[in-house]
Amino acid sequence: MRTVISIGHIEAVVIGTSAGAIASLSHLLPPLPQDFPLAILVVVHVPSDQPHSISSLLQTKCRINVKEAEDKEPILPGTVYFAPPDYHVLVEQDRRLSLSNEEPVNFSRPSIDVLFESAADVYQEHLLAVILTGANHDGAQGARAVGRAGGTVLVQHPDSATARMMPNAALAACPTAEPMSLSDLTDLLVSRGQRP
Repeated sequence: MRTVISIGHIEAVVIGTSAGAIASLSHLLPPLPQDFPLAILVVVHVPSDQPHSISSLLQTKCRINVKEAEDKEPILPGTVYFAPPDYHVLVEQDRRLSLSNEEPVNFSRPSIDVLFESAADVYQEHLLAVILTGANHDGAQGARAVGRAGGTVLVQHPDSATARMMPNAALAACPTAEPMSLSDLTDLLVSRGQRP
């Protein structure tokens, strides 16, 4: 049974994932059109000795522009920004990215919570947050912050996730979060890129 959800005006998308990330992101991002009108900010837990690997891999599969986030660069539509290994990514009030090497959060740097909480402060109800497969609790508090700010939180259904812990934690922490299949999440994102 397909999930039907109504989402208002969105200005940006944030995505958090860890174990099983490559498979989920390879399903979610390649169908997006080249002129996709939103920025997408992604945190994946990767070892610090693997720079550029995920963004480079996905760039070859995607029509939308995929890159590693750089400090102080403006957030532009039609671009997927990946957090660099070993750096937190934050959204500044002037819609620029900021990189930080402050202490890990939930044993993670980059941290999903750090990105989601800063993006919620800036975009508030115009933010769409997505939690995908993952094997720890990072992202749960960030999802709650997005929900409290009026944003929309969608979670890969735990039954379809390679690792259920992250989706389950986000659903428990954010009462407004909606579980969806990966196919429905992909369809929803693609629909956001269609011009009326």
